[in-house]
This record gives sequence, structure tokens and C-alpha cells, in this order.
Amino acid sequence: MKLASFLAGDRASYGIVENADIIDSGGELEGRFPDLKSVISAGALDAVRAVKTTAARLPIDSVTFTPVIGNPDKIFCIGHNYETHRQETGRDKTEFPSIFTRFADSQVGHGRPILLPKVSTMLDYEGELAIVIGKAGRKIDEADALGHIAGYSCYNDASVRDWQWHTRQFTPGKNFPGTGAFGPWLVTPDEIPDPADLSVTTRLNGEVMQSQPTADMIFPIPSLIAYISTFTPLAAGDVIVTGTPGGVGAKRQPPVWLKAGDVVEIDIPGVGLLTNTIHAEA
Repeated sequence: MKLASFLAGDRASYGIVENADIIDSGGELEGRFPDLKSVISAGALDAVRAVKTTAARLPIDSVTFTPVIGNPDKIFCIGHNYETHRQETGRDKTEFPSIFTRFADSQVGHGRPILLPKVSTMLDYEGELAIVIGKAGRKIDEADALGHIAGYSCYNDASVRDWQWHTRQFTPGKNFPGTGAFGPWLVTPDEIPDPADLSVTTRLNGEVMQSQPTADMIFPIPSLIAYISTFTPLAAGDVIVTGTPGGVGAKRQPPVWLKAGDVVEIDIPGVGLLTNTIHAEA
């Protein structure tokens, strides 16, 4: 099942994606579940399925996509989680994953602009697989970790590199408004039996810039969930952005920086195609 968050006019909603339509489940359930995060937190996907026959069907091109989970309690991003990216950045091998955080209000949905800040010319793409936690937990065993996932999505962890490189702490360059693209939808685990059997491809204006199987992650998804849940409880709706392959613009010769008008696609077959155009910040 594919679940999207969206705006129908000015009204925020969510629902099931079927072919060229979105079933407006939120229009039927908003009194009980105001958003997709509340559905996941309540374990209420059956309620979403139950209103399929009564909820309005909207043409998919009539809605504005919003971030799959617009209000997560936590967003964890994993740095240097593919060997190709670790090597191109010159980072040392580590025993533990590199983790930084992104703020929820820095996110945008599929089809919405990624913003090039006025204060920088060094905006870069990072195509990644994102997971959404569906079952809360603390100190989760790796063997049980996949059972805590509500679904999978695409993410462009677009990075303002000069601000990222001000110090060795990534936070400033990873949290400019309109730089974390998340979507187009959430695919439930019944459609993704093994998240290590996927591939992440990033295209810039149609040209492949990154492409790598998720099996190449240094720290696989179960180990990320186990590690993160050891130092903090994971809640339903939390997001883990699992790392980007090699091929980022900053490490190309010459560097490739995103500019206004560029179109970036994050393509994960079986999960979705996330597309965003770069706009200069007003």
C-alpha cells in the first residue's frame, strides 16, 4: 500500500495512492486521525483501508504533495553509510554510524521547490532511502528491527555544503528551509520484503549522478534501528534517512552545484520517484 500526505486546496489530508488517484482517507478520518503520523501511531492502517469505498477519489495531479510525515518527533540522518561516499569524502572508517539530525520544518514534499539559499552557491543533492518507524521501541534488537518499520520512502537530503563545512558539526548545512525533500509517498513493508534488495539512483536534469544498491550500506537498516534506539526511544512517525551513495556534487571535478531551474530525481524502484526543481530563495 502506498500512503501519501497532501493538500487538497488548502485542506491537509492523507490517503492511499492507487494508479492515477489518491483516495482521500483523511477526509473521512480527520476527526479521529488528523494526519498520517497519528494513523501510524495508533496502528490504524485498517481504518484507512476501511474507508476506501466511501472516501473521495482525487486525481493525483490535482493535489499538492507534502512531506510524507510532516511532523516527526525526530529525523535522524546517517552520514557516510556507503563505502563509495566514505572514500570520496576521505572519512576514516568507524565502528559506529555517523548521525546528525534534521528539523521537521526544513522538509518539502514531492514536486515542491528545493530552495537555494541566498547565502550560498553550494547546494548539493543526496539521494537516500528513508524509513518511517511504525512501532515505538527502546533498545530494539537487530533481529526485531524490521518489525518496527511502518514503511519506506525516498529522500533528498539536500545539503548547503559551505554551511555544513563551517565546523565538523553538520547541523547548519542540513537544516535550511526547503532542503529536505521527502516523498512522494510511504510504501508499506508488505511491498518491500527486504530493504537491502533496493537501489538508489539520483538524476540531475536526466543525468545519473548516483546509483548504488542498498545492500552496500556499511550499517544496514536493522543495525541503525538497534543503535539509535539504544541512546533514544524511537517513536511512531520518527524518520531515519539511511545515507547517500558516492557521486555527490561536492566531490566531483569540477564540483557540481545545484542552480535554479535544475531538476533532481531520486529513484528507488519499488518505492517511488521523488522529483523536485531547484528555486532560488526569494
